[in-house]
Amino acid sequence: MTIAYWCVLAVILLPYVWFGFFAAQVGSARNNNQPRAVMAGVEGQAQRALGAHLNSFEVSIGFVAGVIIAQLAHAPQNRIDLLAIIFVAARVLYGILYLAGYGALRSAAFFVGLVCTIGLFVIAAM
Repeated sequence: MTIAYWCVLAVILLPYVWFGFFAAQVGSARNNNQPRAVMAGVEGQAQRALGAHLNSFEVSIGFVAGVIIAQLAHAPQNRIDLLAIIFVAARVLYGILYLAGYGALRSAAFFVGLVCTIGLFVIAAM
């Protein structure tokens, strides 16, 4: 299995890391019978953790597709792996910055991840 495929697994699991931070913040207020009700009323770091959780799902599909398409197009494996590693690092940093409340830096980390996803499609096309 390639490094990029391991990165795909990391990206699939990453939303649950951020959800863990959310769950730790809401503690006993969490209701597994109605989890969305608790999500609607959170503020502060719990709200930011939830945002990181949801955004991680939103960006994962493009990244996963990019890795698979680049692999199928026989793009250079070292480039696929490098873009995948940078993407994962950017997404981890994104979540940390989101939790810490650094909006502008968080947006920069988001942009780095987006560039990596686009890069996967570009190298697939070359």
